[in-house]
Amino acid sequence: MDGSDIGALSDVRIGRIIAVSASQAVALLERCDPSSASERDWPVEMGALVKMQTRVSTVYGMVSGLRVPLPNLSPSDQELKVIELELAGETLREENGEQGAFRRGVSAHPALDEPVYLASPADLAQVYARPSVATARIGTLHQDSAVPAYILTNELFGKHFSIVGTTGSGKSCVVATILSAVIERNPNAHVMLIDPHGEYAAAFSDQGLVLSPGDGLHLPYWLFNFEEIVEIVLGSDRQPEQAKILGDAILAAKQAYFAKQGLDKTGTVDTPVPYRMSEVLRHLDVAMGALDRPENVGAFQGLQQRLQTLQSDARYAFVFGQRLTVRDELTAIIAQLLRIPVDGKPITILDVSGIPSEVLNVVVSVLCRLTFDFALWSDSPVPVTIVCEEAHRYAPRDTGLGFEPAKRALSRIAKEGRKYGVSLCVVTQRPSDLAPGLLSECNTIFALRMTNHDDQEIVRGAVPEASHGLMNFLPALRNGEAIAAGEGVSMPMRVCFDTLPDERRPRSATASFTGAWSEDSEASQVERAVERWRRGVRHAA
Repeated sequence: MDGSDIGALSDVRIGRIIAVSASQAVALLERCDPSSASERDWPVEMGALVKMQTRVSTVYGMVSGLRVPLPNLSPSDQELKVIELELAGETLREENGEQGAFRRGVSAHPALDEPVYLASPADLAQVYARPSVATARIGTLHQDSAVPAYILTNELFGKHFSIVGTTGSGKSCVVATILSAVIERNPNAHVMLIDPHGEYAAAFSDQGLVLSPGDGLHLPYWLFNFEEIVEIVLGSDRQPEQAKILGDAILAAKQAYFAKQGLDKTGTVDTPVPYRMSEVLRHLDVAMGALDRPENVGAFQGLQQRLQTLQSDARYAFVFGQRLTVRDELTAIIAQLLRIPVDGKPITILDVSGIPSEVLNVVVSVLCRLTFDFALWSDSPVPVTIVCEEAHRYAPRDTGLGFEPAKRALSRIAKEGRKYGVSLCVVTQRPSDLAPGLLSECNTIFALRMTNHDDQEIVRGAVPEASHGLMNFLPALRNGEAIAAGEGVSMPMRVCFDTLPDERRPRSATASFTGAWSEDSEASQVERAVERWRRGVRHAA
């Protein structure tokens, strides 16, 4: 397309302004001039970009509504057709008469009866042009597949962002697309991805270190603070007496470690230092033998039995696994989790699908707390992004559900993490089930298809006012499409994400019932599942 074609396309008049407000305008639709273009070639549709002239600028708006106020029984050229517009931004005219760069916001509004023109491909390229700052391509615009869509890397990852959408809308592929695009340009990134279903290993086979129970994931019990270890050992229906007994035993075991290392005994029950579980059990024996009343023995015996059961349970081997010596591995564990140094694998994929569901929230609490505390105590920041898949499981809205320290750890990162170089990517299919405030802390939102009314309202409340018109498209989005709004994109837009190769797609596809039911299953499949079940290892070696 040469310059003369672009100039002609930019003059396709579609209507005139009949109402203007601070952020919106209404235009009366006119029939397209057949000499310039046909209505079929230039449809005025939802989401289309239009432009209007003001005394100092060209203002761009997005079609957010189409209606006929007084319809006739049959279509007629005499019917009034109205276009509702959301004003998106402008380009100021410079002294030499040329248009400047596009910018968000409107400094001058169009006047009544001002002509409205359909934006040309050249206009789209200017409005959605690649910014001069660090960017990464993630897809194309819905309006024109020839115009690429970019994210602003520092604005997106330097703050928090969220990816929301109903099950099956393509959230996992969007996560993989965004991370792949950023890592391609930033190979020394530090990303920790909490993977609850074991689906991302294939997407980052050569860029990610996969850790899972029984395969590299080691979170020794002494890393856990008092609330976390009590939740694992005693559960949510704990007895206060047993919790106090366990706290005294752990503190005694830690002080024994202090004494052996020649350290001052100033630590608390929450200080992350190694201690032997045998020391805890020994302290329980000593304390139980010193009891005056035998009826109190039951609390000690129940606690001892629970600790011994956990030590022998294969599912908890990544926490209570027996090692020849108890070593201070905190430095090595943090270096492995946060990829310091990167060593060619900037993503740590924590496959937590094999962790018992009753302690999964505790593990997430430990991971988030360790990451934030490391950042807090570091003399120079090491920017880290935590991708929290199915975040509503760890930080639910219902105060009676979940694990409160996990909620606090995520909330602390959301509120303070930016100051210390820790950002959060919140991924969920149920925004209405997420703890209040977590989504509102996200400066950028990628909203995929969403049909639930409550979820839509939560997302609308979390996005900038100027993007509300785009949010009306949520129920009608296709798989792999999203409304992107916030500081991580140059302006709100409807994005068609790039399609990943089959070998780089997360393994999150819905099972094919007809395909599986067309063939008979083998009995050995049950045997293999039972074997993995008993060993506590979800994936075969």
